[in-house]
Amino acid sequence: MRWDDRALAALSEQLSAAGAHFELVIVGGSALVALGLVERATRDVDVLGILSEAGLSSSEPFPEVLATAIARVARDLGLPADWLNSGPSALLDLGLPKGFLDRAHRVEIGHGLVVFYADRYDQIHLKLYAMVDQAGGRHEEDLRALAPTPQELLAAARWTTSHDPSVGFRQQLLLALGRLGVDDATLE
Repeated sequence: MRWDDRALAALSEQLSAAGAHFELVIVGGSALVALGLVERATRDVDVLGILSEAGLSSSEPFPEVLATAIARVARDLGLPADWLNSGPSALLDLGLPKGFLDRAHRVEIGHGLVVFYADRYDQIHLKLYAMVDQAGGRHEEDLRALAPTPQELLAAARWTTSHDPSVGFRQQLLLALGRLGVDDATLE
């Protein structure tokens, strides 16, 4: 069992013991690994947001009961304090790809936790944005492992420009698309 599976199971137990239940939307490397889309080590679990009857909301900052459970899991399993990372919540400010939640993969983990792993299609969008924003690295490796079609990359590219419409980002985006084999990118 991977460390993140153990940590999420322990988190569910902590939440259940506290009489709490959360539904978390997970993106990034741990979601890719959980869905069997890539094989690599991860250092944290990226939480995009918390899902409730009111919809998807930011996980930044984590609610107190969740933060307490996260800290206990870190202590009990010897994990870094930030093993559950709320940083990706900033992506909610400008919107997700249309249909994101409908495509997410729901996994119930005990009584205290349900996770929704972002679908491959949406991960292509997020990874392309991260690749351009953070200059390649593991995001480019993950994106290549997802083997996106040119059409998927162009859809993702159009979405990324809604998050950063600057000329500099667009130039870097076009260079990234070229490295990924899309030389005739039309982003309009």
